[in-house]
Amino acid sequence: MTKIDLITGILGSGKTTFLRRYAKYLLAQGQRIAILENDFGAVNVDMLMLQDLKCENCRLEMVSGGGDADCHKRRFKTQLIALGMQHFDRVLIEPSGIFDMDEFFDTLYESPLDQWFSIGSILTIVDATMPEVLSGEMEYLLGSEAACCGKLLLSKLKADEPAEEASARVLAHLNRALAGIQCRRQFRLSDLLAKQWDDLTPKDFAAIQNAGYRSSSYVKQFHMETLQSEVHYFMHVRIPQEQIVPVVQQVMQDTECGTIFRIKGSLPVGDDGWLKINATREKIETAPVPEGQAVLIVIGEGVQREKIDAVLRPLNTDPAYVSV
Repeated sequence: MTKIDLITGILGSGKTTFLRRYAKYLLAQGQRIAILENDFGAVNVDMLMLQDLKCENCRLEMVSGGGDADCHKRRFKTQLIALGMQHFDRVLIEPSGIFDMDEFFDTLYESPLDQWFSIGSILTIVDATMPEVLSGEMEYLLGSEAACCGKLLLSKLKADEPAEEASARVLAHLNRALAGIQCRRQFRLSDLLAKQWDDLTPKDFAAIQNAGYRSSSYVKQFHMETLQSEVHYFMHVRIPQEQIVPVVQQVMQDTECGTIFRIKGSLPVGDDGWLKINATREKIETAPVPEGQAVLIVIGEGVQREKIDAVLRPLNTDPAYVSV
């Protein structure tokens, strides 16, 4: 049977960054893998950030939004059926930062998927720099997406904070979130890998690959459709290349735009080039890509679309600009 891994984590936690490293490890082991980006949104820019992984032994697929939750589940199952018939060694799924864990379990228990797939590892990425207090919605997602994981992986460790202190702080936060959704599970240090990702060894990845998962129950407090409103799309954006980073930085830092966790996307530069953008509170990364889609996706809490419009419109030269 094909092993299937799920990589969870709240918005901007670093799932795609980890996924790239994990996929490269599996490919180096000679495994034939598929990566499935499962997103409720209509646009998935993370797929652009994984294009360089495509090869004979690595297939990239995507489930996008554009319909109701039931429609999305059907698309998810259909894509898994197509992958299941190809007998990969491992399938890696990265869902949106807003994800109902029951969708994963319920889908895999259905025929014929239950005959083709077995759950390998559920891995949860946790941002070491996340605020100590999140909104009720984000606290729910933090707890619910971690409740069943086999291993927690700490991202964005600060150089000036010992890993032991960061681990204790994050575990206390996670356990409060679990208690808040009436989940009996409580995390311990043995559940957490706190290490700079550049320092991960083949032994670390082997342990991650065999981390497994836990069956945990909790009380659902929110509907995914409601939570998804904290993702906004700004499409047909064309601004001067030298203004891209300053504009993204302005939106990230301006509290009138909301509490922004991440901005990602790709924008046209020059006559036929593209620049991908991946911005968090810590840093803004850009890199040229051969193809793209003129969109910025802003993820956060209390995102003020009109305020961001006011930043982008004066510089934008594409008359088809729209935001949703």
